[in-house]
Amino acid sequence: MRKGALLIISAPSGAGKTTICRKLLARRKDLKYSTSCTTRLPRPGEKNGKHYFFLTREEFKRRIQRGDLLEWAMVHDEYYGTPRGFVEDQIKKGLNVIMAIDVQGAMSIRRKHPAAILVFVLPPSMDALKARLAGRRDASEVVAKRLANSRGELAAAKDYDYAVVNDDLERAVDQISCILTAETLKTSRLDPSHLVPALA
Repeated sequence: MRKGALLIISAPSGAGKTTICRKLLARRKDLKYSTSCTTRLPRPGEKNGKHYFFLTREEFKRRIQRGDLLEWAMVHDEYYGTPRGFVEDQIKKGLNVIMAIDVQGAMSIRRKHPAAILVFVLPPSMDALKARLAGRRDASEVVAKRLANSRGELAAAKDYDYAVVNDDLERAVDQISCILTAETLKTSRLDPSHLVPALA
């Protein structure tokens, strides 16, 4: 039995990581999504438990203290984190887990799970990123803050295993699916007994 893989997708806001994750999940039955926790308010159409677990700051801090989070970070003045139990259970079962998280969270997980696969999704250009953010329903000051933060996030792409440019959505999804397939076929993910010839 192969060990499950942990696939982390990071990108600046507006680069398309959520859409890419949704398409990968529709395509691959071996992939499970890890729903993050956050203290930010839901956007229109977002549902608790599906898009995020929306928590109060007090509840989020309690989860930190109990050790219930695999990682957590403050991003755009709000807390974000990954529930530990779900991720670890799925990987033990041999399933792959996909997470869409920020750069801070990805680096934190890499320290605890060195075998995690880190993919950074790049926008085709800064102008394209500005246009995507401007099309959102967020307040103008939120958009401005996200755009300012994107420069630091883009600089972190060099610390990832792979970089995929999202100038064509279907091609970006294909490329990340190929990355996951190749990574899950590594011998390091096999049960060691599969690599030892049976004795006659």
